[in-house]
Amino acid sequence: MNIVKIILALLFFSCLADLPYGYYQIVRFAGLIGFAILAFNVIGKLNKSEFFIYASLAILFQPFVKISLGREIWNVVDVIVGLGLIVSIVSNLIKSKGKF
Repeated sequence: MNIVKIILALLFFSCLADLPYGYYQIVRFAGLIGFAILAFNVIGKLNKSEFFIYASLAILFQPFVKISLGREIWNVVDVIVGLGLIVSIVSNLIKSKGKF
């Protein structure tokens, strides 16, 4: 699942650039699908907090009922979520290998 997290993080960081509106729509669809996959993946691990986070992010980024936060706030959200995904990857690597 690290590849999904890396792709999502890169997409969110790329949203900081001034791109056409259609790109942001694609990122919202990718966010919905990516976070839904991550939420589904953690169901079997009985990690309710992680499931809640991924499900909430899937709802936040879904493109059907848009949440209007303004460009500046969305940029902050994109950076926080992207950094959170990277921290999650590093944390999982440390847990699985016992070292970085």
